[in-house]
Formats: sequence, structure tokens, C-alpha cells
Amino acid sequence: MAPSSVVVTIDKTSNISLVEVDDSETSVFLEKQKPASRKQFSWLLLLKAQRFLSFFPWLTMGFSKIFVSVKKRIALSDSVKDEVKYKERIMYRFIRAFLAISVVALIVEVFAYFQNWDLNFIPNEAMGLMHLSYMGWISFRAEYIAPSITMLSQFCVLLFLIQSLDRFILGIGFFWIKFKKIKPMIDIDDQSYDIEDPATFPMVLVQIPMCNEREVYQQSIAAACQLDWPKDRILIQVLDDSSDELLQILIRNEVNSWQEKGVNIIYRHRFVRTGYKAGNLHSAMSCDYVKNYEFVAILDADFQPNPDFLKLTVPHFKGKPDLGLVQARWSFVNKDENLLTRLQNINLCFHFEVEQQVNGHFLNFFGFNGTAGVWRIKALEESGGWLERTTVEDMDIAVRAHLNGWKFIYLNDVRVLCELPESYEAYKKQQHRWHSGPMQLFRLCLPAILSSKISKWKKANLIFLFFLLRKMILPFYSFTLFCVILPLTMFIPEAELPIWVICYVPVTMSILNILPSPKSFPFLMPYLLFENTMSVTKFNAMISGLFQLGSAYEWVVTKKTGRSSESDLLAFAERESKSFSEEKIQRRLSESGLEMLGKLKEQETPVIEKKKNKIYRRELALAFLLLTAAARSLLSAHGIHFYFLLFQGLSFLVVGLDLIGEQVN
Repeated sequence: MAPSSVVVTIDKTSNISLVEVDDSETSVFLEKQKPASRKQFSWLLLLKAQRFLSFFPWLTMGFSKIFVSVKKRIALSDSVKDEVKYKERIMYRFIRAFLAISVVALIVEVFAYFQNWDLNFIPNEAMGLMHLSYMGWISFRAEYIAPSITMLSQFCVLLFLIQSLDRFILGIGFFWIKFKKIKPMIDIDDQSYDIEDPATFPMVLVQIPMCNEREVYQQSIAAACQLDWPKDRILIQVLDDSSDELLQILIRNEVNSWQEKGVNIIYRHRFVRTGYKAGNLHSAMSCDYVKNYEFVAILDADFQPNPDFLKLTVPHFKGKPDLGLVQARWSFVNKDENLLTRLQNINLCFHFEVEQQVNGHFLNFFGFNGTAGVWRIKALEESGGWLERTTVEDMDIAVRAHLNGWKFIYLNDVRVLCELPESYEAYKKQQHRWHSGPMQLFRLCLPAILSSKISKWKKANLIFLFFLLRKMILPFYSFTLFCVILPLTMFIPEAELPIWVICYVPVTMSILNILPSPKSFPFLMPYLLFENTMSVTKFNAMISGLFQLGSAYEWVVTKKTGRSSESDLLAFAERESKSFSEEKIQRRLSESGLEMLGKLKEQETPVIEKKKNKIYRRELALAFLLLTAAARSLLSAHGIHFYFLLFQGLSFLVVGLDLIGEQVN
């Protein structure tokens, strides 16, 4: 017994407890509370049981509401159309077959688990036929299947680590630029033109390509017409490819109203819409008056630059005859609209803050974003102009200009407002085009890259980093590793993936991606799961572009909502145009003016086609596949694997039921 301890013994211990005190100078007696009576204890248990049981009705009600919503969504979906569409997809058939095999394998594994089949026993005649067959399957998969899956998984892990290293290096470059406060500077020594003297301003052509952009055409034209640039040194081209005749008239009259206010703006419409956006831009650049202009600014229909956009971008060309492009950053007015737009904002913030900025500073090359940029017309002409061979005409012209020795500048502090797709349908179509086009371009540009006169380092950067690593390897390993190999290893545990591959590295890479938008840190895990979910669409698009499948040449205009019209500038332009609308229509349309006026009034209040959320069978099939694999992982007590597969499967389920993004009642 310790020398500093005091022991006190009491005969009646009903109210006093025995205490040992490790202090030689103090003796403490603590009163012992009387134990609760049996009646009180019973009431306490009943109260806790009542609270526990009250949770079940709430849970049941929640699940019933979700089930009713899902049932209604499935009933309202265009199942026949979707079925025809997806039956043509090889990937969907592959996933469906994989799911069927997984379900059968899960049933066999559950049966073996509850039968307590010991796999360490040597086969003997006492075993049943099913037991022997199961042990034969175990031996076969361990000897023949597991090694090939292990090799494929190791290859994907290697690609994963290479891509992670690339992201890490980009992150270092980003922090270096931030630490040194590096940004492109204007050459103040060059006196080719004086920014204070309007007569010396260069001639600038502003192009606004659009196609059936009913929601945003007014605000985009208004923003372009209010650019702060001398009126005699700027020309705005509205390049309308709309198929709606009444919408063409509305856009034409909008242009005419700005012409009356003294703006140098013209309207162009092609009767033969070939080549999509590239064909539209190529047709506009073929006009005779284009030779009078030195620069061309391209603004898509939903982009609204600030009035000082040209004054912040064009001066960077001063004293830099080899500079071909000045690219501004996109800024999103609806980034907080829903979960889908928040996750898109994370991706695009990393693209602009890190990829574009780092490549622009250290390499003077990056992919043109297709809008919010100013080109030197000479650079466009020497690089072959706009070509219609791919669906990524912006990346095409950027690569060809780079091969011809032109340099690019990226301005991270010059931002142009635009909007993000708010529905999963629009976002999915956009991502399909963005990931199939680069693979088309890679096939077409590879011979030109190899035979060009640029340095070997630039050739290697173009081939291995710009195209292969960031455009092909990323969707390949992401889909293969997390959507195919990982669930497969649950049924072939001999090829199990290590925990750091499915947990630590993806989370670390997601943290690096989210650093440019620190306010999005609460969405770290949804972002990680959603990126893996989108890998299916990106992988399918990459394969389509690489092997010239039919869907690689699909061009669907991203649907706009016109939310950016909430800005004060565009609201003012809308009020100005509406005040003169009826008067200008009657004045311009001679004999048929009254008839056309009636049509336009009908157009202002159109019958809105009912929108509805869709069902995406490919994502749903993958959801059930991953959830099946999660159930199998329970038998092997794989903690991390189970939770990853469970939440990833639920993520696919949410996307497959179109519960992310815009919801239509």
C-alpha cells in the first residue's frame, strides 16, 4: 500500500463510501448518492425506448417520401426514348452485364458465408458438389484472374500517381505566383498607341456567336455595346445561327435599336449552318472589312464583360509582336444556385486559378477557353483560321497558334460574368463535348506536332501533359480504378487495392483542387464522389473522340437560364430596348408590320414546354453495381472499402435519378 494513502473502514457503508486519497495531509470523505429505485430505472428505460422508437416513424416517412419521388420520376421519364438511346451504347451493355454477374456472385458469397465453408480444408468426398465447385472457383480466381487484375490496378495506380504529381507541381507553381505576386504587366515603353488618345486606339472587332439563345441575347448584346472603346475604332458582329425565325427577328431588331443609339454593330445570319461555332466564326472572318481590324474579341452569348474589358486586355499587346492571345477569367453569377453549380465552380476555379495561370506564366501556352479572350487577327490567319474538323475549335486554334510560335497571356484579375449549367442534363452534354473534342484533335494534330519546329520540350509538353495526361489518362484511370477494378476486387479479394489508393491520395488531391476556392471546403467529400461519378461520362466521351464514334461529333448548345440578366447594367439595357420595341417594329416592317408585331407579342409570352428531370440508366446501373460490391465487402469486413463503395454508389444513385442540379416540379 502506498505510504501516502489513508484507509478508513466504516461498519455501515450505506451512506459513506471508502476513498483513497493520495495526499498525506488531507483526508476526504465523499457522500455516495443513493442508487435509483427500480421504478425510476424502469421509467428511464421506457423513456429511452419511446425516444428510440419515435425515430422509426420519422425514418419510415422519409424513406416513403423518397420512394414516392423516385417512383414518380421513373413514371414521368421518357423510358422508351432513353432505352433506345442506351441500347446503342456499348458501355451501358458492359455495365449491365457486370452488374448481373456481380449480383450472382454476391448470392453465392452470401450462401458460402452462412454455410460456414472453411476454405482451408482440403477437398474431400464428404463435401457437397456446391462446396467443391466454390472451392474450385476460389483456386481458379487466385491463380488466373487475380494476377491480371492486380497488374491492371497497378498500372492505374501508376497513372494515378503521375497525375497526382502533375497536380502537385501545378499547385507549387500556383503558390509561387501568389507568393511573388506575379501577374502580366503592360509594356509602358512602347508608344505604338496612347491609351489616353482615342485616335491612336487599335481597331477591335467584337464577335458574339449565338444559336437560339433566347434567354441571354439581349444582355450579351447590351454588354458588348457598352464596352468603353472609341465608337469609330470598334465593330460588333452579332453572329446569329438561330433556327427560330421569330427569334432571328428579335435579335435583328435588338441590333437595330443599338445602331440607332450610335453603336457600330451589325447583324449576320447564315442560311446554311455548317461547322457549328467554328463555321460561324470562319464565315464572319471572311468579310472584306475584317482586314481593317487588328484584334478580335470573342464573347459567347451568356458572357457579359465589364465596360473596361478591352482597356484591360488590348494594351497587353503593346510591344509584344509575338503575343497572339490575351485570355480573361470566367466568373459565375450562379455558382451558389445549387449543389451542381457549387461543384462545377470548384473544378473551374482550379482550371483558371491554377492550370491556366501556371501554364500562362511558365509556358506562355494554354488552351483557349473559346470566349472572353482577345486574339491578334494576324495570329489567327497565320495559324489557318477557324477549322470545322472538331467540336473544340478553341483548343484547335490555340494548338496551331502555339505550333506557329505565338505566345499567350492569361489575366486572372480580369473577370467576365457568365453562368454555369444548372441542370445535370446540360452539364453532362457540355462535359461530353469538352472531353471528346480533345481526343479528336489529338489524332488530327499529332503529325503536325511531331513535324513542327518548336522545341522538343514543347512537343513533349503538348503530347504528354496537355493531351495524354490531362485529357485522356485522368478519365481513364478514374473510371477504371474506382468504377471497375475496386468493385471487382470485392469479389476477387486476392487482388485487393490498398487503403491509401482509395482513401488518402484521392482526398489529398481533392484538397489540392479545392484550395483555389477555400469557401468550398465543406463540399470536399461531395466533390470527390461527384468527380468519380462524372468519370463515366468523361471516359465515354474520351473513347468516342479517340475512335471517331458517332457521338463524338455531337454539338448541343448548353442551355442558359438568363440568371445573369439580374445585374443592374443589363437590366438597364433591357428597359431601354423594351421602351422602343413596338415603335421600331412598326417603323421597319412596312406592309407586314402589324402582322409581325402580333407575332412578336406572342413570342414575348411563349408557351413554355414542360421540362422534366430524366432517368440516367448508365449511372443507375453503376450505382447498383457499387452497392452490390459494398454488400460483398461486409462479408470480408473491409471497413474503408465498404464506406467508399457505399457512398460512391449512393452518389451514382443520386445522379442517375437526376436529383442533383435543377429540379423540375
